[in-house]
Amino acid sequence: MTNLSDGKKLKRSWKTSIAVFCQAQVLALLFLGFSAGLPFLLVFSTFSIWLRELGLSRTAIGLISWIGITYSIKVIWAPVIDCASLFGLNSIFGRRRAWMLISMVGIALGLLGMAFVDPVKSTYLLIICAFVTALFSATQDVSIDAFRIESAPAEMQGALAAAYQLGYRIALLVAGAGVLYISEYAGWALSYCIMAALMGVGITTVLIVSEPLSDNTLPKAANINEWFSSSFLRPFSNFFRRFGRLAIPILLFVAVYRISDISMGVMANPFYVDLGFTKTEIANVIKIFGFTMTITGTVLGGLLVTHYGIMGPLLAGAVLVCLTNFLFAIMALLGPDINLLIVVVSADNVSGGLAGSAFIAYLSNLTRSPYTATQYALLSSLMTLPGKFIGGFSGIVVDGVGYMVFFAYVASLGLPAIFLCIYLAERTQIKNGIKKYRK
Repeated sequence: MTNLSDGKKLKRSWKTSIAVFCQAQVLALLFLGFSAGLPFLLVFSTFSIWLRELGLSRTAIGLISWIGITYSIKVIWAPVIDCASLFGLNSIFGRRRAWMLISMVGIALGLLGMAFVDPVKSTYLLIICAFVTALFSATQDVSIDAFRIESAPAEMQGALAAAYQLGYRIALLVAGAGVLYISEYAGWALSYCIMAALMGVGITTVLIVSEPLSDNTLPKAANINEWFSSSFLRPFSNFFRRFGRLAIPILLFVAVYRISDISMGVMANPFYVDLGFTKTEIANVIKIFGFTMTITGTVLGGLLVTHYGIMGPLLAGAVLVCLTNFLFAIMALLGPDINLLIVVVSADNVSGGLAGSAFIAYLSNLTRSPYTATQYALLSSLMTLPGKFIGGFSGIVVDGVGYMVFFAYVASLGLPAIFLCIYLAERTQIKNGIKKYRK
């Protein structure tokens, strides 16, 4: 039996626990989480509504969603972010702050490019700007993850992660419902300009916070071969050495756990539009009400993980995500009904939030210093890549067989995650407690 986390349950008073959330590092991660979450929907589901209004086919929208694969392949350049100096900015801001700053500026410029391009005459240029935005956004994710891990001791990581997730969810609300409201009355260009300006939240935070004093800096390599080995090869060999024969099943599990809901998400907004719901209804139910349900599921997932450990809630999340995708098939069969939409969105977002909390805890327990940033980038990339790839064909599937069969199909994609979770639960042990990010 492989023990992924051997910590014991911490004994803290409520006063001490609440005090942790009042520290400056936690507030900083709230704003950095907002910066990380803001561009995601702007190049994914919100962007798909814009493209649908431009008259692009569902097949084209599905293929364009491959832009999101940049988030899944960020592990390719994550070691560079761990090691490389950035145009002399490292000496001014420090390694982590320099990468965060350049990424945020790049995102803002990419969003402005999307706003000022004529979407009718230059659709391809609009897509290129979206790709550039996604590339900088993925880089920002890696640098913020590294900053979070290195900016505070292990006992604060739970509070930092919670603040980051809250900021991220608020940003999703702004980039989802907020953009839909603005675009309904003022157009897409102005809405994306406002989103570009909101990247100033993250930029200001980076300029205020201090560079973390990391004890995980890799020694300077004597030559290019040694640098490549320490930066790219050792993080992976360390992972396989620790988990042995379970490494492959664990990686397979990480790859398929989110495949059902990610591949479904590409067609979700076009589905709402094709059913006849207005942008205001989508904003009210999907974005605002859905946001509340996601927070509810996230909190519920955290409580279940704290009480029962990780594997039980992880399995429950996999089962619920699979079942709730079948509800979309039922809605496709019955047609537009605002009350049914509320029920389906509630179930989908609660189950997604619960599964997300358990899965983040699981991924965090799989990393070890001094390779935490690279290993986390590997796992998070592997988590999203299969769903993004399959999601690229989602429009073709919908055009071929319709929405009802499509949602039943993506629900069935969640079955391997359930079976692998049961397999790993019998062979691994993850006890309650906070994972230690540094030895």
